[in-house]
Amino acid sequence: MKVVIVGAKGQLGRTLTQTLPRGVQCLALDLPEFDIVDAAAVAAVVADAKPDVIVNAAAYTAVDRAEQEAKLAFAVNAQGPRHLARAAADGRVRLIHVSTDYVFDGTACSPYAPQAPCSPLGVYGRSKRQGEVDIQSVWDDALILRTSWLYSAHGSNFLKTMLNLMRTRDELKVVADQVGGPTATATLAAAIWAAVGRRRLRGVYHWSDAGVASWYDFAVAIQEEGLARDLLPKAIPIRPIGTADYPTPAKRPAYSVLDCRSAWRDLNMAPRHWRAALRNVLDGVQG
Repeated sequence: MKVVIVGAKGQLGRTLTQTLPRGVQCLALDLPEFDIVDAAAVAAVVADAKPDVIVNAAAYTAVDRAEQEAKLAFAVNAQGPRHLARAAADGRVRLIHVSTDYVFDGTACSPYAPQAPCSPLGVYGRSKRQGEVDIQSVWDDALILRTSWLYSAHGSNFLKTMLNLMRTRDELKVVADQVGGPTATATLAAAIWAAVGRRRLRGVYHWSDAGVASWYDFAVAIQEEGLARDLLPKAIPIRPIGTADYPTPAKRPAYSVLDCRSAWRDLNMAPRHWRAALRNVLDGVQG
């Protein structure tokens, strides 16, 4: 099987290429050599590569900066996926696209099902939602996999930011009234590779590590597990604050927990608690 991974230099793309299953041939693509915003280039590469599956892990993920860079966010998160979907349709190639919990407005009080109505709050969420809509309007052999609070031992993410701050600050204040599901790229990559092997899986699914947390909970766990692995010099106070105490350009959902039961069932994968996944990721972090 031949798989094209788009966004191969990002944290998810790197994990996908590092966990390549036996028997899978991978073509890893990213900027500057491959730009999903360029429709002609996308069509040419897909036609030439003739893959069985395209996995789109490319995205504009700067949530706050997107409020000032809406055109770029929509180009990468909506136009790019549409170009990939058209190229996939032309070549009869399956497309697996990664989306986000930020397509929801956060007003729910129970986990969002894949079919729940979408109402994104900011440019980032709107651009990702538009990408979903455009893919489904172009190509029916597409799987959209929404995830949340993605992190890994490399790249730019909440885990890496917290570790750096905990090494240099005497105290941290972290938002405690936004709740979601931390997700390690390793478990998402495993789900994607499982989906690659299930040709008939299509539509929208949710995937995150099991359990829920606020950003404050996540930060506390990072410090506890980081101290246990000698990744931090000392414990510092971490104080919970409200969203109102930490204003940002983009409004974020207060609750974005995803209902992943259909993915766990159809991928035949047991859920893994986010705290267990965090421990595994931290085992690979350099001190």
